Amino acid sequence: MKRLKFFLACSLPLLGLLEWELQVQAASVEQLVAAAKKEATIEFYAPSTLTPKGAQALGGAFNKKYGLNITLQYSPSGNMTRDVGKVVGQAATGVAPEWDLMLVTDAHHATLWLKKQLQTFDYRKLGVDPRSIHYDNGTVSFAHQFVLPAYNKKVLPAKDVPKSWEDLLDPKWKGGKLGISTAAHHLSRLAVGAWGEEKGTKYVKGLAAQELSLGRLGEVATRLELGEILVAVSLTDSHIHTAEVKGSPIAFAEGIEPVISPAYHAGVPKGARHPNVAHLFALFLITPEAQEIFEKYTGHTSAFIPGTKAYKYAQGKKVLYMTQDQADKIDKLARQYGKILGFGG
Repeated sequence: MKRLKFFLACSLPLLGLLEWELQVQAASVEQLVAAAKKEATIEFYAPSTLTPKGAQALGGAFNKKYGLNITLQYSPSGNMTRDVGKVVGQAATGVAPEWDLMLVTDAHHATLWLKKQLQTFDYRKLGVDPRSIHYDNGTVSFAHQFVLPAYNKKVLPAKDVPKSWEDLLDPKWKGGKLGISTAAHHLSRLAVGAWGEEKGTKYVKGLAAQELSLGRLGEVATRLELGEILVAVSLTDSHIHTAEVKGSPIAFAEGIEPVISPAYHAGVPKGARHPNVAHLFALFLITPEAQEIFEKYTGHTSAFIPGTKAYKYAQGKKVLYMTQDQADKIDKLARQYGKILGFGG
């Protein structure tokens, strides 16, 4: 009986604290909804793979969930690096950003964070998992990509499919048989998050000696589909998803580890005209409704939310997620590696 009394004495304050936290979260969300209602619109920058139809599906579900009538203006990404640079440049001249919420990769949001161009918000008080909050409360991670070497199942025999990242240094791939994209941050993540800079840099130099076929991610994926290259050094599962939808024979070289996992983050640029709608939308993106829609149109979900496609895929694998303290180093190495590979001067 004494133990029961002690248990109750300890548990009741904890239960009271939990109830209080839930009440605070509910009140905070209600306040944000009320503020968002006054702003009435959102300029929404998101991956082009989402498509206008997918963007409007998200907007409709967002309005339904919070009882709003927000007009969503969708801007599909053309070049995330260019557009993030545009926001930084506009800020330097005192011009407000074009977009209220930007759905770009963690590497691109790192640029905004390092330039102090992210508007912070206390997402934890809304109940967001701390693992999903990044860049000093500037972004919310809501979806994960997975990156591995990829091949064309109709062109490359099964016996020749790479079994490791190091397999790509085999001389048999020399002479334009390997394609690599401008996303050099994929390789810098390996250097910072798994191998160390010395091994990572040596690996990139070894790849450069293979006489690579260079291009943007989409271009590399197209060449792989056409059989112009045999293997893409690193391809995102966005392209694998698109290939599956189209019935294209592009596939990951499964079993290779570590698996690189860039994340899509939602962040509000400093000076955004409709920040309350934007912060509420960032919160919405980790809800089941938004996860389902984003998966339908892009193939992506969060690896931090149990039950999602990404969560299930990541189980039992060594996955590299970029942390805030790695962002600056990964960015610097990506620029260095890009030059080594032949991109830029």
